[in-house]
Amino acid sequence: MTTEAEPVRPPAGAQAVRRALDVLHSFHDNRPDLSVSDLARRLGLSTSTAHRLVRTLLSADFLEQDARTARYRLGPAVTELGRLSYHQRGLHLAAPELADLAERTGATADLALRSGPYAVIVAGGSVTPKVGLRRPLHSTALGKVLLAWPRAGEAGPLALPSLYAFTDRTIVEPTALAAELARVRDAGHALNDEESAPGVRTVAVPVLERAGHARFALAVRATPEVITDARLDWFLTQARSCARALEVLLLPPTQRRPPEDAPPPRADRS
Repeated sequence: MTTEAEPVRPPAGAQAVRRALDVLHSFHDNRPDLSVSDLARRLGLSTSTAHRLVRTLLSADFLEQDARTARYRLGPAVTELGRLSYHQRGLHLAAPELADLAERTGATADLALRSGPYAVIVAGGSVTPKVGLRRPLHSTALGKVLLAWPRAGEAGPLALPSLYAFTDRTIVEPTALAAELARVRDAGHALNDEESAPGVRTVAVPVLERAGHARFALAVRATPEVITDARLDWFLTQARSCARALEVLLLPPTQRRPPEDAPPPRADRS
């Protein structure tokens, strides 16, 4: 006689933790502050539940309240953890290399890693207080690189949410995106040709681990008048040189590729 397996139940308190994290993630779009009503509406919670979550996060310094407006913003505990993570990952070592790349090319240089369906810029010229750090994977050169050389356990292009069209050049069909990623792997780089915004052209390359996965994506961004077809190879040479330097700076010795120059390997999908 067989019996049905009991449903897996989350541990006690897991839902409250998940909701508290959702509150913090609500600030991802770089809104300077949010009210309790804003948070309740975004998360589909009652105002009373949102208020309890906010008070808990406030007491732990993960949120702080503006005394004048009574609205909330990310608190000092988030800043502290962010800075610790920044240094633990060695990202402070990338800043001089990115600054040098930007100076040599006259373009904005950025370094990103993957977080779900987004490329998150963690260092470079786009990291400013007024600009959000998340970029959709499907419409950016950074995102295409992270999709083309995925790390173990990362979902492929067919698992992404609906692909939004930012311009008439944005790829919005999953099968077309999969074909584009095949071209990216063959070429060893990705191009965003006004797919995320008019007047923006970006070329990106992977910062690869020994196993062939992209730990980071590195991009140079300018206008089509700067990154022209005629100068694309030159920009790629500069970006790849920087990416190899970042492999040494950001990866443990056992995870680095051999020093000899070689085209980026295909990621192992086994």
